[in-house]
Amino acid sequence: MDLLTKEDRKLIDVHSHLLPGVDDGSSSLAHSLELARAAVADGITHALMTPHHMNGRYTNHAQDVIDRTDAFQAELNKAEIPLTVFPGQEVHINGDLIQAIEDDDILTTDESGRYLLLEFPHDAVPAYASDMIFQIMQHGLTPVIVHPERNEAMMHNPQLLYDLISRGCLSQVTASSYVGTFGKNVQAFAEDIVRAGLAHVFASDAHHLEKRDYEMSAAFKRLDKKMGTEYGIQFAENAKALVNGDNVARFNERPIKKPRFFARY
Repeated sequence: MDLLTKEDRKLIDVHSHLLPGVDDGSSSLAHSLELARAAVADGITHALMTPHHMNGRYTNHAQDVIDRTDAFQAELNKAEIPLTVFPGQEVHINGDLIQAIEDDDILTTDESGRYLLLEFPHDAVPAYASDMIFQIMQHGLTPVIVHPERNEAMMHNPQLLYDLISRGCLSQVTASSYVGTFGKNVQAFAEDIVRAGLAHVFASDAHHLEKRDYEMSAAFKRLDKKMGTEYGIQFAENAKALVNGDNVARFNERPIKKPRFFARY
């Protein structure tokens, strides 16, 4: 039996941009509800609302995200869309991050305050990243590096990602990347990351229905085929662990020896 179909597997999405009008994701409540319906149709039952925060363009303070998520849940209930949402943030690495953590302005994936979704610039791993990761961990947080497969610096030098994971970070690969939506080069690197045990969870990173649709079930089916059903089961369990603040299973981590050279997606 295919354990990864939407009929018999419930999916948790730990990274999405459904909150209306707060970043480059959904621009309206109507679109947000459409995205929610698409999520449910793809088998997603629970989702973290993770607007961009401190990325130089968008600032979404913790309490604002909590309030907006509560309001969105009320709209989902009113529309009878069976999706449960939780507040979160996609936090851009920056020099003010530690102060924001100390000011309680950073939301984690879980209420216990254990896991932080951390975004790098799309074309670089900042020189101060190593020290910043250390400081984040000193505050009791485990960084979850989001969409490393689309980071140009990591594609050219995969050792950067391996070093972060070896130090205790986790990583989240975007489902659309794994199934090829962002092109063959990004897909190939996503597969490299998974095969090397450097990925721990899929997420939609859903923004718009036109270009960033839900492909979670398709990604799990591909993972099932490439890595075996037990691997897919663990990915799904890891998403649950991120939301509950439980231990996330790690894999046999090893370096990616072949860099990926590519044109921008």
